Amino acid sequence: MEEHFVWVTTRRLQSGALEEFERAWRPTPYPHGLRRAFAYWSEDGQEITGVSFWDSRETCDSWRASEPEAQRRAAMAPYVVEEREGFYRGRELTIPQG
Repeated sequence: MEEHFVWVTTRRLQSGALEEFERAWRPTPYPHGLRRAFAYWSEDGQEITGVSFWDSRETCDSWRASEPEAQRRAAMAPYVVEEREGFYRGRELTIPQG
């Protein structure tokens, strides 16, 4: 069974800041070792959860310590009220059919 390395970040945003935050949120350059990424917004646009899948803990940690990530976080900071994040290991669950 394939194991996944996942970084999850949930941020509460200032009211009305989702559009500006979304522009600042996209990484440049694209992180080495990042396989897939998803973003989920609350209906009111004031909370956003990012879920990213990595090759390994080391590739994720390398990106998190990089200058481009520091710049990205600085660009997002004016729109963020609160932030929670964590790194997880896991696997896809099998859903029974019928």
